[in-house]
Amino acid sequence: MEKGIDSYIREKFQVPDVDIKTYSPLALAYIGDGVFDLVIRSVVVGKGNTRANQLHQRTSQIVKAHTQAEIIEFLQDQLTQEEADVYRRGRNAKSPTMAKNATMADYRKATGLEALVGYLYLTDRFERLVELIRIAADGLGLKF
Repeated sequence: MEKGIDSYIREKFQVPDVDIKTYSPLALAYIGDGVFDLVIRSVVVGKGNTRANQLHQRTSQIVKAHTQAEIIEFLQDQLTQEEADVYRRGRNAKSPTMAKNATMADYRKATGLEALVGYLYLTDRFERLVELIRIAADGLGLKF
């Protein structure tokens, strides 16, 4: 099995391995937020080189809490038990902050999705992560 992106980075920066189960759901969501954003940005840029402002607008429509909540609602039946458990832990985590333009329900669902993304990334399951995002994008008709 080929080494994942996270494993590669950890190796190059000599970061010791940590048991992923010890990470808090908010730590998983923290890394998941960045990874989700990177995946969406990669797709948006890949769809056509255009002005940075237009790239940002397209990306922002997908990475906002409301759209992330729609994505995880769509994916519920696609998740394994392990993935669903990680999502629930993230969704139920008590965050000291809240998104400016989101309902509490959407924000919690988005945090759960980000925790799942972070978990998949940190466990070197990037292929599964991208597969889930693609399934949701196709099913919801997301415009990149």
